[in-house]
Amino acid sequence: MNDSQNDPGQRNPMGHPPEQPAGDDGSPKFGRLLIVLICAVLLIVAITFGSEAYFS
Repeated sequence: MNDSQNDPGQRNPMGHPPEQPAGDDGSPKFGRLLIVLICAVLLIVAITFGSEAYFS
C-alpha cells in the first residue's frame, strides 16, 4: 500500500482539490456588483413611485 494514504499527518486526507491562489485573477468585482445592486434598487423604487403616481 502507499504510505502517503496511511499517513495520519497528511495535509489533504479527504482528497479535496487544492485551494485557489489568493489574488486578482478570478476574484469577484465587488465594486461593480455594488453599483449593479444600487441601480436595481433605484429602478425598483422608481417603478414603485411611478406606478403609485399613475394609478392614484
